[in-house]
Amino acid sequence: MAVIAHRKKTLGAGLDRARVLITDHGVGDLLWYEVPKSRKAPKKVRDALRRGAGLVFVWGGDGMVQRCADVMAGSGVPMAILPAGTGNLFATNLGIPLDLEEAVRAGFHGRRAELDLGRVNGEHFAVMAGAGFEAEMIADADGRAKKRFGRLGYVRAAVRHVGGPLVPMKVEIDGTPWFEGEASCLLIGNVGTIAGGVEAFDDARPDDGWLEVGVSTAKGPVQWARVLGTMATGRSDESPFVRMTRARKVKARFGSPLTYELDGGDRKATTRIKARAVPGALTVCLP
Repeated sequence: MAVIAHRKKTLGAGLDRARVLITDHGVGDLLWYEVPKSRKAPKKVRDALRRGAGLVFVWGGDGMVQRCADVMAGSGVPMAILPAGTGNLFATNLGIPLDLEEAVRAGFHGRRAELDLGRVNGEHFAVMAGAGFEAEMIADADGRAKKRFGRLGYVRAAVRHVGGPLVPMKVEIDGTPWFEGEASCLLIGNVGTIAGGVEAFDDARPDDGWLEVGVSTAKGPVQWARVLGTMATGRSDESPFVRMTRARKVKARFGSPLTYELDGGDRKATTRIKARAVPGALTVCLP
């Protein structure tokens, strides 16, 4: 089995304790990899799979899980998540405990579930993808801010971006035109709770073979306050500034380049998004 760890992330008594807990289960060969940044993880995952790992523990947050899931998709090898990041939305949505001992126990003794992933511009994601306002907010809420302020870090970043311009946007859902107009952001979700702990997609499930899709036309602090207030007290699709549906395939074209993000990691600006659901792509160990 293998451990792929972001060495700068912390959980419980740390990586040394994790090694003890894992080896207590009588494992054979243990492949141990530590990386300084999540983007270094895919190479280690490929090596672990090539060397025959039958279970991969991933130590880190959503960005680390996303990088590893992108490689593990379709392999059938189970991923056990040790949620050591500043953001652990995938683990939280799945009920994986933010406790080192319990998370290790789930990896060895929990049930195996085949869960969906999304795929955007050739790269898999587990939680969500976003372009526009939401992606700019995440890019602005750097790791230090998230670690220091938690959800407030996202709020602080959001306040700096609510006055941004609307962008011309065309969105196709499963080959059919669905939205054309000016919008502030596009969201594509695999689970319900997204950045900052916001319940964005009320009906989302990571095992239904669908992606949830949302477009917001909100502009300025007053309209965004109404959107977030509706999300907090009711269903997100009840907001007059939000349109939502679900799809297996999504194509979007923007009038000007927009930053986009996958599971909290920002990517280069683009004028096009091409996304699809990948049912049952990742096997995950659940409590």
